[in-house]
Amino acid sequence: MAQGQFVYLTRERLVELEKELKEMKTNGRKKMAEKIATARAHGDLSENAEYDAAKEEQGLFELKISKMEDILSRVRIIDTSQFENDKVHILSKVKIKNLKTKKLFEYILVSPEEADFQAGKISLTSPVGKGLMGAKVGEKVQVKAPAGILEFEILSIE
Repeated sequence: MAQGQFVYLTRERLVELEKELKEMKTNGRKKMAEKIATARAHGDLSENAEYDAAKEEQGLFELKISKMEDILSRVRIIDTSQFENDKVHILSKVKIKNLKTKKLFEYILVSPEEADFQAGKISLTSPVGKGLMGAKVGEKVQVKAPAGILEFEILSIE
């Protein structure tokens, strides 16, 4: 995501991320320091692979903290009361039918930062998410996906 773009989150997800960041900055950093201290105690640092691995892990951990801080600095809370339920929008719960396989799917459209396919939350920037945005109940939409063109019918929007 390019810097400067807003990150749209629900209030619940914002609280989760803030809690996770606090945990990383306190206990996570403490655990990293302990790993490095343990590895340092194993002798000569110039030939200590465990120390090098611990320092690299620390660098990746700090990068993760930095990315999370960046995301949190650009958060905008989504208020779903501003949206009408007649069209698919962010945070819509959409029930769709794949017209080829006749299978039913239920998804909640969320920001990329909240996407969790296993939980039924798909990104509104994903091919399916883009295809569903703005659609109404009863509409048929075509989605260009890596697997080819998929066709869905919108059964319900909540």
